[in-house]
Amino acid sequence: MNLITSHPYYIVTRKIEHNVQSADETEHELQLFEESITCSTKSFLMENVFDVSYKPLNQEKGFLYLHTHQGVFSFYVKEDPGLFIQAYKGLK
Repeated sequence: MNLITSHPYYIVTRKIEHNVQSADETEHELQLFEESITCSTKSFLMENVFDVSYKPLNQEKGFLYLHTHQGVFSFYVKEDPGLFIQAYKGLK
């Protein structure tokens, strides 16, 4: 499996301790291969991914969506994933 491209995404975990809310943010990689797209917890075969789209929240942040046979999976991103989406569409 050769990595074609990757894009960082973030998981934000909010918690409340002693009546104080805090947020922890961890960075992960969404990786595009010829046969699949993988994230930190799951792998999607390319034949089961119908589309990849992006919805910006503002100039810096947004959500990358994987439309799959299991539903739509969202990934919080801080950079425009245009190159990742182009690479995906080039494989399809």
